[in-house]
Amino acid sequence: GVPIRVGEEIFGNLYLAEKEGGADFTEEDLQILRVLATEAGIAIGNARLHEASKQRERWIDGSVAVTTSLLSGSDADEALTVVAEQARHLADARAGFVLLPTEEGGMEVVAASSREDEPRGAMGLVVPADSALVRELLAGRPVLVDDAAGDPRVRTEVGAGFGPSMMLPLVSDDRVLGALVTPRSVGARHFTETERTLATQFATQAALALRMAEAQRDRERLAVLEDRDRIARDLHDLVIQRLFATGMMLETAQRRSDAPAVREKLGKAVDELDVTIQEIRTAIFALQQGPADAPTGLRTRVLREINLAAVPLGFTPAHRFLGPVDTLVGETTGKNLVAALREALSNAFRHSGAGRIEVVVEAGRALPDGTPGVRLTVADDGVGIAPGGRR
Repeated sequence: GVPIRVGEEIFGNLYLAEKEGGADFTEEDLQILRVLATEAGIAIGNARLHEASKQRERWIDGSVAVTTSLLSGSDADEALTVVAEQARHLADARAGFVLLPTEEGGMEVVAASSREDEPRGAMGLVVPADSALVRELLAGRPVLVDDAAGDPRVRTEVGAGFGPSMMLPLVSDDRVLGALVTPRSVGARHFTETERTLATQFATQAALALRMAEAQRDRERLAVLEDRDRIARDLHDLVIQRLFATGMMLETAQRRSDAPAVREKLGKAVDELDVTIQEIRTAIFALQQGPADAPTGLRTRVLREINLAAVPLGFTPAHRFLGPVDTLVGETTGKNLVAALREALSNAFRHSGAGRIEVVVEAGRALPDGTPGVRLTVADDGVGIAPGGRR
């Protein structure tokens, strides 16, 4: 018997027994066996190097795929899902999860990939801040779990179905952006040192790609905001000023005209200019809102309802805002007002046959009992409600 050596490691032993004819093994037999064992060790070492090379190549390709997805401008959730999918595939894991820090100090699962359907229920799962695993990850330290199903640190129901798990922080410039988790099935083999090294490099590359994608999106948002500010300034400094000047000239012509019909038409033109100025001011306000801002302000929510109604109506209703509606109108009142506006616009579309609709939101009105209120007026040029109708 002779050992099979792969480098300094004894991979196994090669034994021969029961030589034909019952003769004893000779020194020559032993030398031949040593040569065979040496050749076997070299072949096994080469196979290992080849496999390690292929494995490293797969991890590099996975990193490239992640970087390409993150920098291609695709949806953030989709890009994070690519990170989870690539990590699961490359680590030969049963699932892959991406977790991001929460405001409360914990970590939330924001992307998941699995061979089965059940880990998808982990989406939105929040690991609390007092978890030992979260503390380690947020400190930038990787965590290896031999058996997630039996580890007391794993305090989620999802973890009960997994075995060996590798949890790696996504760190870039000493900032922990999140964590990457690749668990294997219960009873599966543990992660090797090579796999841990490659996975750590992959996580570092993914974190760098996340930072680059974040910076790219910030630059794009900044460019959009600068463009919107420029348009808003042009509207305010050029268009509105010209409309004001035109309105003043029309008012002057109205006062000097001796024909009542001409004065009436000039008055209507001035009123139309006032409405147009109000609409442009509303557009300027909307331009000054961030493109990614949620429509929480009453003014923005009203504009959204008007734009939604424009599709079935075939035209965009005119609108005006009088007073600081966003500051004077409370949240509950605003919700009721938007609901009433939606119903009024729906009725105008379904019943009135209107060709023009005007929406006016006026803050600072007083209710009959003197309390502050807001008035919504939705006027149209339709047929109205038939006499004797039930509505």
